[in-house]
Amino acid sequence: MKAIGLSLLVCVLMPVMALAQEGKADLNSITSVSVRGGTVEIVGTKKPNFTTFTMTDPPRLVIDISEAVFSGVKEDQTVGNGTISGIRTASYGSDESAIARVLIGYEREVETDIQATGNSLVVNVVGGGGAAVAAAAPTAPAGPAPTGTAPAATATTPGGTPEQATVAAQTDQQQQERAAANATAAAQADQQQQERAAANATAAAQADRQQQERAAADAAASAQADAEARRQSEARAAADRKAQEESARVAAQQAEQERLQQEREAKAASAAAEKQRREEEARVAAEEKKRQQAEAQAAAASSAEERKRLQAEERERQRAAAQTAAEEKKRQQEEARAAAEDRKRQQAEERESQRAEAQAAAEERKRQQQEARQTRVAQAETPRAAPRQGDRLAVSSRRKTMTLVGFAQEPTASRVFLRTTEPVSFNVTEGERTVVVELENTAIAETNNTRPLDTSFFDTAVASVDADAGPSRTVRVSIRLKEQVSYQTRQEGNELSIEFQRPARR
Repeated sequence: MKAIGLSLLVCVLMPVMALAQEGKADLNSITSVSVRGGTVEIVGTKKPNFTTFTMTDPPRLVIDISEAVFSGVKEDQTVGNGTISGIRTASYGSDESAIARVLIGYEREVETDIQATGNSLVVNVVGGGGAAVAAAAPTAPAGPAPTGTAPAATATTPGGTPEQATVAAQTDQQQQERAAANATAAAQADQQQQERAAANATAAAQADRQQQERAAADAAASAQADAEARRQSEARAAADRKAQEESARVAAQQAEQERLQQEREAKAASAAAEKQRREEEARVAAEEKKRQQAEAQAAAASSAEERKRLQAEERERQRAAAQTAAEEKKRQQEEARAAAEDRKRQQAEERESQRAEAQAAAEERKRQQQEARQTRVAQAETPRAAPRQGDRLAVSSRRKTMTLVGFAQEPTASRVFLRTTEPVSFNVTEGERTVVVELENTAIAETNNTRPLDTSFFDTAVASVDADAGPSRTVRVSIRLKEQVSYQTRQEGNELSIEFQRPARR
């Protein structure tokens, strides 16, 4: 029975011990577990770090030495010296968590004293345990004495009879059998406890492994989910980027199409305007040619009749002159003398009058220039008033001709001037950054005067000047402005000027 228990214990403890022997070289290596009477000495390579606990039925002492493994130590020692029934060893864990366990079985309940000296651990039985071991040793060989040994047996019980010796031997044998039975029961109980511990360790290892497997599976699932989410996010980002690129491309195409359409419309509008302007010029030219032809025809007819009348009058005058030649000659002589005197007087008066008129004109121009400067200063300092027409001069009913359109920079203003063959009637109208001057009963002398003047590069409020033939025998001069500024019109002789205030510098 005892052999079967030991075999089962060995089968259970072998895997655990195999794991324990794989520890690192720096663990405490237990090299010896020895028994001397009631004393057990455990020797290792390092100072032991241990814990103890006791077990009952049968009584046992368990010593767990941490960070330790067994080296060359028997797993089971049968003692049976009356105090110690046997010793068993086992290892648990691995590496730094390795535990070397020493289980000491006792024949009875005892009190122990444990001392650590250097690398050794000494377990002593306190009280009479040692004496009991010494007394039990001589009586160990129980049973009938062999031939030739009876005198010695009798000597161990002085004063006793052979019957008493026989009884004593039987009693000792019974005690040893009980001790063996107790040791077997203790081995079985220890084996069961170790089996439970091994089962618990195996279950814990399986639980740990299952938990690690679940954690690994969860981590793999989480990583897979993260990878799938990242892939989906990248796919969405790529789709969004592609959609944005497509939208930008479509928008660019639409913008290009709109730009081309606007260019086509602008070209068409410009072509239509140019065509309309040319048609209007052709119509005006045709009307002008027709009018000139009519005037030439009327002048030719009038000239023939006038020549006839003049010839008749001339003949009559010559006839009358011939009759009164003498008288007229005398009168003329007298009148010539009076006329000569009168001419001298008139020339003197005319020279005086011309000098006075020239002085008055110079003073008037000086006054007008001073007034113009004061007006420009006042216009720069006060809100701009509504545009007015320039000073009106005496205008004849003859058809005038505009001979020049010009632009000049003055110290404080910019001047647009129009030159005609004689003073003209004109009207000035104002629009949004536009001033239009209309010359009445006027034609354009040369087509060069219809070319626009681009003044946008000058430091002036005037951007361009464009002259064209207008309706009803007029000339329209359109002045386009960069910004709204005050201006003043003035007509001096055959020149009409429009002066624009210089814009403030920014």
